Amino acid sequence: MQTICALNPLRQATAGLRRAGGPGARLALVPTMGALHEGHLTLVRRARELAEIVTVSIFVNPKQFGPNEDLDAYPRQLERDSDLLAAEGVDLLWAPDVAAMYPDGFATNISVEGVSAGLCGADRPGHFDGVATVVCKLFNQVAPDIALFGEKDWQQLAVIRRMARDLDLYAPMPDAIIGVATVREEDGLARSSRNAYLSAAQRAAAAALPRAMRAAVARMAAGDAAQPALDELTAALLAAGFGSVDYAELRDADSVAALAEPNGNARLFVAARIGGTRLIDNIPID
Repeated sequence: MQTICALNPLRQATAGLRRAGGPGARLALVPTMGALHEGHLTLVRRARELAEIVTVSIFVNPKQFGPNEDLDAYPRQLERDSDLLAAEGVDLLWAPDVAAMYPDGFATNISVEGVSAGLCGADRPGHFDGVATVVCKLFNQVAPDIALFGEKDWQQLAVIRRMARDLDLYAPMPDAIIGVATVREEDGLARSSRNAYLSAAQRAAAAALPRAMRAAVARMAAGDAAQPALDELTAALLAAGFGSVDYAELRDADSVAALAEPNGNARLFVAARIGGTRLIDNIPID
């Protein structure tokens, strides 16, 4: 596996991999912020199924962290992550530092309205601007045929797809921005780098999140109105030890517009805090 930290060598390396791959060889990109876990590796394995060349990026993006968020505390373990990626047969690791990604004088910001409103966009002003900006740069730097993102961050996925459509990006094409199903622990908790922040007691209590979400979806599927089911979900999380619930909402899966009741294309989105850790999750309303 090649590890590249500067832009010109990156472009030379991807060009060389494409030549070696031969006509028609496809290149997949899996963007990450490192601290890799099984969820990330599932994206890498899916990328290997879809493309002949697999590139992973690791960049802890300061532009998507707000004031008082955990930028400094965010785990950085490049050597460990590199070993995991090499074991998965990744061809190239793109690992720029902040100066390489945002050189002196950098002054551009991408803001994607609509899909970024509400949910995490309301709680973390500017977060999705940072996501859209860095992902657009990653797409331009690597020029992948396919890009893969986890569905746990569904609103992020919707923002990236909207950005790619609106800016007429072609590497990758919007339809080649692929969501991969959330990887979960045995008790249903979504895999996340932030799970490492949980104490043993908090980790045990966190299993209430997917359990309460499934119960709410079951109530709605049985014909109950949405709001009582969402209220019960919130109460269950607070009773389990969560300190607060930032949101528990129904949204359209494509537009991320708020829904009063399921519409056949709805997802349930939840963000809740336990200790100092904010957990997010979403599941479809079948």
